Amino acid sequence: MSSQMSSATAAMAPHPARPAIGALLRTLVIGLTAFLTVVDLFATQAILPTLTRHYAVTPAAMAFAVNASTMGMAAAGLLVALFSRRIDRRRGILVSLVVLAVPTALLAVAPDLMTFTILRVAQGLCMSTAFTLTLAYLAEQCSAAVSASAFAAYITGNVASNLVGRIISAGVADHFGLAWNFYLFAGLNLAGAVLVFFSLRGTAPVPMGAAGRSPWAVWGEHLRNPPLRATFAIGFCILFAFIGTFTFVNYVLVGGDFGLMPMQLGLVYFVFLPSVITTPLAGRVAGKLGTRPTFWGALALAGLGLPLLLLPSLAAVLAGLALVAVGTFFAQAAATGFVGRAATGDRGSASGLYLACYFIGGLAGSAVLGQVFDALGWGACVAGIGLALALAALLACKLRLPKGAT
Repeated sequence: MSSQMSSATAAMAPHPARPAIGALLRTLVIGLTAFLTVVDLFATQAILPTLTRHYAVTPAAMAFAVNASTMGMAAAGLLVALFSRRIDRRRGILVSLVVLAVPTALLAVAPDLMTFTILRVAQGLCMSTAFTLTLAYLAEQCSAAVSASAFAAYITGNVASNLVGRIISAGVADHFGLAWNFYLFAGLNLAGAVLVFFSLRGTAPVPMGAAGRSPWAVWGEHLRNPPLRATFAIGFCILFAFIGTFTFVNYVLVGGDFGLMPMQLGLVYFVFLPSVITTPLAGRVAGKLGTRPTFWGALALAGLGLPLLLLPSLAAVLAGLALVAVGTFFAQAAATGFVGRAATGDRGSASGLYLACYFIGGLAGSAVLGQVFDALGWGACVAGIGLALALAALLACKLRLPKGAT
């Protein structure tokens, strides 16, 4: 790396003379970048019942519109996977976050559900581009010794955005109205662009890979890699389960048994707090126990939370949500780091394919489990979540690194 890098950039690639300070600063920058990139991805779930009343639609229709951002996330992940080698990492991340503020602000004045849905897709396109390029940047700039910790820090920022974003969304919408909620998040998107502008300033050019290979050839290489294929499918299952849990539980919590108000619903998402603490440990645990045992343990923990979601006790439901959050985020952190190690070339493309599968899983979870919830109720929805976690556990049997991978 260049000797003219800023201190925040140096944190992304720590200087050997000050490893402790460099590691801490790197973790903070990576985590904050992730937080500001995806802070409004799931924040809107905290105001789902309010939006459902505002647009006068069914829970399934509103849930699909809110989670339509995952459609954009998946599409952008595929595009980045195709053109990863041609995209300058820093410039791509910066432009994506600046443009993201536009559809976020326009959500404040969306006149109908169709417009709302289109704007959420546009948000997803921008967020996923920034997210995927940052993962590629970390894979390319961090050594094997620090890559697992770097990915865990990035996923931790994602976890924090789930907690803080939902609380902010619920509080602002409850006190100042829906419009100001979206204006605030547009400001946070721009703050992310400012952070990227300064933290990545002066970095050396990122190698974009061999010039002679087509993107389709690179895709074929990734898809012929059994551990990568399994990880792509696991990502699908993880977000399928996560979306199913944290979308439709909102309607349960504002219903007859619990009757929570919007601000109280926002406070429920303190259940993500344990995940903020545990997720950074994923890289270290995977390094000591191996990837497969780490996955199985994380998914088992999430599965233990599912029966608690069916009890008519708020304390039990909160405990169940906390277990699902810890387990799915831990598994996601392990999966993200594994992709970078399992890919035999063009890690940016591999990250794009993984995230495309991950977010397609979220969209499928919203669509499929939304219909299950409307037709059969919360119990059947929880059963579908359990099936997704069980399938992910079976797929984890194939997570073996290819020979020569580090």
